[in-house]
Amino acid sequence: MKEAKYIWKNGEIIPWKDATTHILSHTLHYGNGVFEGTRAYMTEKGLAIFRLESHTKRLLESAKIVMIQCPYSQEELQTAQIEILRANKECFNSNVYLRPIIYLGYGAMGVYHLHSPVEVAIAAWEWGAYLGEEALQKGIRAKISSFVRNNVKSSMGKAKAVANYLNSQMAKHEAIACGFEEALLLDDNGFIAEGSGECLFIVRNGKLITPPYDNSLESITHNTVFHIARDLKIDIEQRRITRDEVYIADEAFLTGTAAEITPIYEVDFRTIGNGYRGEITKKIQDAFFEIVMGNSQKYNHFLTYIN
Repeated sequence: MKEAKYIWKNGEIIPWKDATTHILSHTLHYGNGVFEGTRAYMTEKGLAIFRLESHTKRLLESAKIVMIQCPYSQEELQTAQIEILRANKECFNSNVYLRPIIYLGYGAMGVYHLHSPVEVAIAAWEWGAYLGEEALQKGIRAKISSFVRNNVKSSMGKAKAVANYLNSQMAKHEAIACGFEEALLLDDNGFIAEGSGECLFIVRNGKLITPPYDNSLESITHNTVFHIARDLKIDIEQRRITRDEVYIADEAFLTGTAAEITPIYEVDFRTIGNGYRGEITKKIQDAFFEIVMGNSQKYNHFLTYIN
């Protein structure tokens, strides 16, 4: 990770090295905290945060789901993200990743969490393509994980909660240990849920198909692809997908703030389509980067420019 100079924490901008937390912080022990992943792109007009309002809204909704009362409003959190980018402006020469987090600090131990103080922090650092620059063109290899996505009867997948990502970590580790770059997780009924930190799209007979949100986060990048598909007059369907349907897909790709639009060229040793980024995937990917780089007048409202 390339460090910046400052981090926003509890209403103050402090040096990066001073953004510490106590070893007995509640979230560290019991896993109740929520976070966001937001990107700011280096456009011709300077840094611009992509869909700041949507990401900040989801952050607060996540906190509500896990019963954490955030001491800051949506407007205050949006302003704080702008402020930390401005404070670190000289550190950034390319695209930036923002990580707001709401967590429970030091003050009480034990499973009951409401006696613990609520802490809020926002970090920002330069970060390129999550799965590698080459992957955006060439694509990646994925593996259906032996780990099943968290069941909705025992966890709350609509929250971008810290604890939910242990499931993702184990699936990701397994995939990499087996020689793949990413994992695809099934739900408890055997249908594709999502990747370890991304949503999945497949293409069959010219139609985009993606799983429902039953077991997954409501993705903002995923939603952006819906906008793009409608603009490109590409049919889109949200329904259950089996693993064998992925094997015979014409194209497949992952979406997410970190992953952006990353093609998949192989799943479980089965080549997807022709084994490279498909035509529809490329069209969507090109349109996505036009939007985030500030070259789409229609979607300019998705960007918050940092002056």
